[in-house]
Amino acid sequence: MTEMLELTFMRQALVAALLAGVAAPLVGTFLVQRRMSLIGDGMGHVALAGVAVGILTGQAPVLTALVAAVFAGVAIELIRASGRTSGDVALAVMFYGGIALGVVLIARSTASSPANLTAYLFGAILTTNAGDLVVLAALTVVVLAVTLLLRPRFFAVANDEEYARAAGMPVMAYNLVLAVLTAVTVVVSMRVVGLLLISALMIIPNATAQVLARSFGSSVRWAVLLGVLSSVGGVLVSYWAETPSGGTIVLMAIALFLAVTGLAGLAARARRAAHRRAERHDHEHGPRCGHEAVEHDDHVDYLHDGHRHAAHEGHYDEHGRHEEVVQR
Repeated sequence: MTEMLELTFMRQALVAALLAGVAAPLVGTFLVQRRMSLIGDGMGHVALAGVAVGILTGQAPVLTALVAAVFAGVAIELIRASGRTSGDVALAVMFYGGIALGVVLIARSTASSPANLTAYLFGAILTTNAGDLVVLAALTVVVLAVTLLLRPRFFAVANDEEYARAAGMPVMAYNLVLAVLTAVTVVVSMRVVGLLLISALMIIPNATAQVLARSFGSSVRWAVLLGVLSSVGGVLVSYWAETPSGGTIVLMAIALFLAVTGLAGLAARARRAAHRRAERHDHEHGPRCGHEAVEHDDHVDYLHDGHRHAAHEGHYDEHGRHEEVVQR
């Protein structure tokens, strides 16, 4: 680990991964709420055209990609708000036209090579330099500041757009701001996971967080934590395993999702089994049943055979073992 951190490109890669791991799930939370989970893919396609323009004209590809992604985000919201049945077709033309234009322009550039295209499509975090980090850090700060400031309003609009509009909220304005934030996040994550894998870093940590969380606020915190673990952990694994960083980061996020959902399933099965065991309980507890009574929230548990039992709608629920009561 020490030897790895002595390498400048690895330190820069880890910082870039941290920035993307924070920004992508944070914005992705609201995309999931609005059932627009894959919109980042479409923006990524158009952003590739912006990258190509930057390479062809000698400009910074990050900035030209940002302009293209913002254009795509605003266009998506305007098309979606129009409510026309042809909207999906228009979006498809824009998305696929963007990636096709990017491929053609990059091929025409004498400063590019197939490796350049692969780097932007699938990520090349180890090529991140100090200048890239400054731009990515500034964009991430913007995403964090705006998202934290407008989080209640974003949630209200994403949760029930019609109610928010009836309450007098400027729904279109908030949707446009969120679209721009999504575009910025696409550019922040571009060098980390690649334009074709951006949606994975936005969505998968949020899917995992929904299994762990019990409220919207905790879901956001879990999503950011899981995003950071996936991105930073994926970079570390890719260094040791000598695998592409973008794909490794996404596989890390998927592994966390499978592990959490698997453990949650086992825990639910154990609770159901304990419930069935409690239902087969033949003894009727009461004030004179001879078993110790223990106050537990708004009801009373009775100690029986090392377990706490509580009456519930004609049967008994098992609320824990005797050792847990002793610790209380």
